[in-house]
Amino acid sequence: MEDIKFLIQKLEAELSRTQSDAQIKAVGRIMRVGDGVVWISGLPDAQLNEVLLVKTEDKKTPVLALNLEEDLIGAVFLQGNASLKEGDVVMRTKQIIQVPVGKQLLGRVITPLGDPLDGKGTMKTNQSYALEREAPGVIERAPVRTPLHTGIKIIDALIPIGRGQRELILGDRQIGKTSIALDIILHQKNDHIKRPICVYVAVGQKLSKVRRMYEVLKEEGALEYTIIVATAPSDAPALLYLAPYAGCAIGEYFRDMGEDVVVVYDDLTKHAWSWRELSLLLKRPVGREAYPGDIFYTHSRLLERAANVKESGSLTALPICETQLGDISSYIPTNLISITDGQIYLESELFNAGFRPAISVGLSVSRVGSQAQTKAMKRVAGKLKLDLAQLRELEAFAQVTTDLAPESKQKLLRGKIILEILKQENLKTVGFEKLVVLLFGAVEGLWDGIELSRMRQLEQDFFVYLESAGQKTLKAIREKQEVTKDIEDQMRSLIEAFRKKIEA
Repeated sequence: MEDIKFLIQKLEAELSRTQSDAQIKAVGRIMRVGDGVVWISGLPDAQLNEVLLVKTEDKKTPVLALNLEEDLIGAVFLQGNASLKEGDVVMRTKQIIQVPVGKQLLGRVITPLGDPLDGKGTMKTNQSYALEREAPGVIERAPVRTPLHTGIKIIDALIPIGRGQRELILGDRQIGKTSIALDIILHQKNDHIKRPICVYVAVGQKLSKVRRMYEVLKEEGALEYTIIVATAPSDAPALLYLAPYAGCAIGEYFRDMGEDVVVVYDDLTKHAWSWRELSLLLKRPVGREAYPGDIFYTHSRLLERAANVKESGSLTALPICETQLGDISSYIPTNLISITDGQIYLESELFNAGFRPAISVGLSVSRVGSQAQTKAMKRVAGKLKLDLAQLRELEAFAQVTTDLAPESKQKLLRGKIILEILKQENLKTVGFEKLVVLLFGAVEGLWDGIELSRMRQLEQDFFVYLESAGQKTLKAIREKQEVTKDIEDQMRSLIEAFRKKIEA
């Protein structure tokens, strides 16, 4: 009996010294491969948007789980040239897809997965955010009241954008949608309130276009507060689909740090196409125009993440949408119009007529409106809207008669001067305080009598004049953000003195 006890004690001692390295891992296998999609069996606990690793002979290839069925997982390639085959082993990472975040990303061009595209080497960041994050709740949100000055005269005066707003930019191809977004980014370097961080998301854009934008931002000194998330048309559809969510997650990091952020999605039409392609490959049911039934939810859960958050920063979303032949009633444009807080609509007719930016005042709207304007801009913009409305009526009336009253003729000429003032070239943004003085002169009739052909050059000369003679007035408008009687008298005196100078 004692021999048996001794033997048991010896065996227990030996077993206690033995360490097992055995681990239990869930392993799946590829059942089918085709068109950038793999169907996997054997991973019942996999999660939606989880990154899975396919083990091949020489490496591990990541795929993204998007379909969770009872017996199969539908996953898509994150790399366009992955060579996978039936029977390959698939392992879980237990990580939902994420993107690196941090100040190290400023001035860089990256993919939606955080890989550098600018040849400047990898970025050392300690944090990452999930691409899919819950939008701030109603209680967390603050009203949108702080203006986001764009430097584009017609927007700042008539279609104001507030920090935390979602403003759609839509129109046909090649009529200036990206140029407007670029001007807005460039103008932020002159912001006197609080300079925002800008994130530009290129969804399926030519890399040559991204390169040109990068060079412009670099030349104008805007790279220090800008991040570019870029995907090319040749990239896997999954990367095009993930790009806006990656840009939004990067923006949310800075927003959580108390910064104001502007995110441009260029454009969500291509994003919808990539999601339609993925959904068709994953054998999902189709709806209108072959888009999946959740296409509205796909965009709304992205754009709802834009908000002005209490005790934090704000995230302003500027999605871009391409229309076909000016049709804003098609599926994707109407979806985005219903999700956003307003739209800036660019018309081909205006563009071809030489009116740049080709923004239609009648079809463009900001549902935040004058809440996102300073008192100074409200003072001049209110009369501006009235003058433009009267111009449209008088132009329609003038087409059927030439017998206009002298007062009507004067209003017609003033309206044309205002339209000429609202024209603007690319990369030439106008500061808020200068715009207030310029528009004050227009609505008060102080520019009346000037030939329309001279207005463009006169405006440039007037801004130079303001830099030297009107610094005190510009500073007062910038600091007080309203037009007092004293400031009004100063603006009137400046414009009258300038007119005497040029007419002498």
